[in-house]
Amino acid sequence: GLHDMSGNVWEWCSDRSLGYSDREETNPHNIAGYKRVIRGGCWCNSSDLTRVTCSEAIDHEELHATIGFRVCRIASAEKPKPTIQEAEVKLPAMEFVERGSFVMGDPSGYDRLYTSPTRPVELTYDFHIGRYEVTFAEYDSFCAATGRQLPPDEGWGRGSRPVINVTWWDAVEYCNWLSEREGLRPAYDDYGYLLDSNGQETTDVSTVAGYRLPTEAEWEYAARGGKKGRGYKYSGSDDIDEVAWYGDNSRSTTQEVGMKAPNELGLYDMSGNVWEWCSDWYADDYFGQSPNLNPYNDSIDLERVMRGGSAGLDPTCARVTSRESLEPSAAGNVVGFRVCRTAIK
Repeated sequence: GLHDMSGNVWEWCSDRSLGYSDREETNPHNIAGYKRVIRGGCWCNSSDLTRVTCSEAIDHEELHATIGFRVCRIASAEKPKPTIQEAEVKLPAMEFVERGSFVMGDPSGYDRLYTSPTRPVELTYDFHIGRYEVTFAEYDSFCAATGRQLPPDEGWGRGSRPVINVTWWDAVEYCNWLSEREGLRPAYDDYGYLLDSNGQETTDVSTVAGYRLPTEAEWEYAARGGKKGRGYKYSGSDDIDEVAWYGDNSRSTTQEVGMKAPNELGLYDMSGNVWEWCSDWYADDYFGQSPNLNPYNDSIDLERVMRGGSAGLDPTCARVTSRESLEPSAAGNVVGFRVCRTAIK
């Protein structure tokens, strides 16, 4: 009883386009890749493109007179039953980071386009940052309490492994949930803007009371060891195998958090394991134009900053200076996050 599923207009689908898997799948939904799937063909296409098997993909921001959509709903009257009791929810372990100054960027010039010019940066406020990347156990408790769908673990295991397959928006909603549990003002509004302790939109991170993602500057300062930093290439050592899971030692899968040595502040896995979302929007040339005092890039763009490298990449990506970016609505099996909080007196 469905009309026009062949022809008339192409129809947007939820999935991203990355080709079909050659394995048997249950309830497949592809969240990897950059373009979105469209199906069905349109009024100006040949009959071949209106076949029920035909799939195309375009950028999600494109508009065309040949593309529309139809809606869908799961046929379920009940929310998923929680698998973790609310009483079992534990707050992430945090480490204190004292305010201070450092030289941000890569003086070696390895990734000159994106991590230069180096410049002095001062953070005028103290903050707390997660000792570990947020784990599946922690994120699954959030899903159980809120009725959200659990993110897939790729068959690598859950528990103490860092949560993966979460978007920037997922990470932000987890932060706001933690804030509400602790009676704190949420750090983000519905549009991803930061909120101060009075609930007003702000770009001054020092006034944000709730749990949030670290700014890019906070992340690099903490990864370098803050005031205790010894100038290591990776977070806690110049020997990557001491502190990081990366392509040569991880079998290209994530590992339980806290299994490698910590850095000078007691922070684990800031090099390797998973890329970590930051609050900032990403810009290639941000280092050349950002302020030296409490920098935070709030200029809306296409992608958000990620830091730290991942278990499947080479050592260069695990440097404390390495940067990467991704659309905030995208997710992947190499992307997670850790939480942060301003130490408001």
